[in-house]
Amino acid sequence: TAMMRSRDLWRIMKCSTLIIAVLVALGCATVDARVDARPAHALTLDRASSSSSVKDAFQRFLVDFGKVEEYATKTAEEYARRLEIFAENMLKAAENQLNDRGSAKHGVTKFSDLTAEEFKEQFLGHVKLATEEREKYKGSRGVIDNLPTDGLPEEFDWRFKGAVTRVKNQGQCGSCWTFSTTGALEGAHFLKTGKLVELSEQQLVDCDVGCDPDVPQACDSGCNGGLPSNAMEYIIEHGGIDTEKSYPYVGEKRECKAEQGKLGATLKNFSFVSSDEDQIAAALVKYGPLSIGINAAWMQTYMGGVACPYICDPEALDHGILIVGYGSGGFAPPRRAGEA
Repeated sequence: TAMMRSRDLWRIMKCSTLIIAVLVALGCATVDARVDARPAHALTLDRASSSSSVKDAFQRFLVDFGKVEEYATKTAEEYARRLEIFAENMLKAAENQLNDRGSAKHGVTKFSDLTAEEFKEQFLGHVKLATEEREKYKGSRGVIDNLPTDGLPEEFDWRFKGAVTRVKNQGQCGSCWTFSTTGALEGAHFLKTGKLVELSEQQLVDCDVGCDPDVPQACDSGCNGGLPSNAMEYIIEHGGIDTEKSYPYVGEKRECKAEQGKLGATLKNFSFVSSDEDQIAAALVKYGPLSIGINAAWMQTYMGGVACPYICDPEALDHGILIVGYGSGGFAPPRRAGEA
């Protein structure tokens, strides 16, 4: 994973003529604290924790995240299983806290009653590519030439310049790749036209089934995952993408209705950016928000702050997000699993 240098990059996860896509693994990431999490409950997160403490914490979790009615309909066996999963996730949160060298806080989140497999299946959807496969992708569209980095602002955030739409919720659908794609295109379209138009993730979920010819298993598959670069190829070939208003998001794959919506933006070309962090910052400032993939293994327990885990597999990029700015903490997504 890449360590942050003098210009730490922050605030992660929007063309008309050019989109920059980045496939990198980030060592440290700052995420806006608006993650759907609640303050950590007072709970000793070790294997000596009393069962009553875990049960009390679980009851607070159900109340805080509006799950009381949902759990009232579960069988006693399923309730007990979810309680056990919750306890295991509390241990995982404590371990993640110990192994995070950043300022991130780990604890109770809306995902605390899910297994790691359920979290991945429901919320992560970026197709994993090995290093050599990512290089093939870059070769298909090319990497932009190095940009000058002297004189870059110490902090930069496209959200305050009108290039980023509202935070959206992808629901229990592995469609993060579509939100990463539309976010990049929305920003680039804003830079080109001065108009911020919300674009349709649902069109990509329903209609885009493209695969990269050099990487046969890298296909877009609705709620089962995909790649922003494939989605951008679809938008180019289709002649554009519809507006969110005319083709709204429903969080499940349905019949393609691309011919019925209203065109929101077009795309002529896109390129990749070097994984050098200064180049990412320069490209962000020049071209707008950037589509990237990250390893989201730690995001299930993440509550806020600068995430900088000691262990992060750069081959396991499984969540598509958007970089909207940088600053004193490191890259981070404003759009997240379940809050795409």
